[in-house]
Amino acid sequence: MITNELEKDLQHTYGCLSEEERKKLSGSTVLLTGSAGFLGFYLVHFLYRFREELSLRKVLCLDNFMLGKPGWQTEISGDPRFLVRKYDVIHDRLEDIPEAGEADLVVHMASIASPTFYRKHPIATIDANVWGLRRLFEFYKERKLKGFLFFSSSELYGDPPPEAVPTSEEYNGNVSATGPRACYDESKRFGETMCRLFAQEYGMPIGVVRPFNNYGPGMKLNDRRVPADFAQSVLEGRDIEILSSGAPMRTFCYIADAAAGYLKVLLHGTYDYFNIGMDRPEISIDRLADIYREAGEEILDYRGTVRHAVSEDRDYLTNNPQRRCPVIDKAQKILDYHPTIEVEEGVRRFLRFLKESPEEQRIW
Repeated sequence: MITNELEKDLQHTYGCLSEEERKKLSGSTVLLTGSAGFLGFYLVHFLYRFREELSLRKVLCLDNFMLGKPGWQTEISGDPRFLVRKYDVIHDRLEDIPEAGEADLVVHMASIASPTFYRKHPIATIDANVWGLRRLFEFYKERKLKGFLFFSSSELYGDPPPEAVPTSEEYNGNVSATGPRACYDESKRFGETMCRLFAQEYGMPIGVVRPFNNYGPGMKLNDRRVPADFAQSVLEGRDIEILSSGAPMRTFCYIADAAAGYLKVLLHGTYDYFNIGMDRPEISIDRLADIYREAGEEILDYRGTVRHAVSEDRDYLTNNPQRRCPVIDKAQKILDYHPTIEVEEGVRRFLRFLKESPEEQRIW
């Protein structure tokens, strides 16, 4: 189940955690919503790989499997410490999962994150980020937790003006409340408001992360985000299509680095919010496509080219930010978060992982 490339990445993440952070994980019961998604794939595999070193008591993997149930979740449930449950954060009751009350670390990832899919399911996206989060808070507000992690998004910054890029946590955002991305952006913003209020009212140790353009193992190739689209084109030997001018600028954070940041925030033990991403290099989508083409030639004997096309989705580029680059000074100083895997190396790692992975770990 854990391939050679994934093992290297998991070891990288483990090595980024301090001895104190590992001790905080030790003996824990961890509950994760949205456990079947991209981030769930990586974090659950991390916990599974180091279950002995961390002396984990239980890991509860919850998901409604709206976008499919991966076979790897069945595999991990062979270990009695890993419990996989079909659970809808919007409608189902945590009281009906007896082990939920034992959790001392909670990770809320249950949300559709791909613009293509959250625009198809906008109300479900809002409900997971607002009502799903509220239900978790109501269940855990009087219980003793070591950490509660909410996955917000860098999308809450909207399309910042040039003077706000690189973007710090204190930039308030430039977001449309009525556009096609609003269901995601605004529900993440409101989720963050709830995090602050429940931390103030009940002393909950809530950490908020704002991810910046993650990619790597666990990202499904039918995800419809750019790193997945480009990887799928390379694997299938098709030309890489750029469905924009190619000019928008991004930094990209490989999942092995990003996951270390997420775990550090979870284990921080007090309320705060952090940009988690890579602050260098900021590159164009055109350049990212070239990186995939070059790595594809090296690893998969890829012979395709890069070309521009127009999406059939008329809202594909609406409210699409022109730049996305984080200031990560706060996470560096407070959490000792220092990502090191730059995009050229990260893309090579991702393609090597896909090369050795079974089909069901690519698309489901």
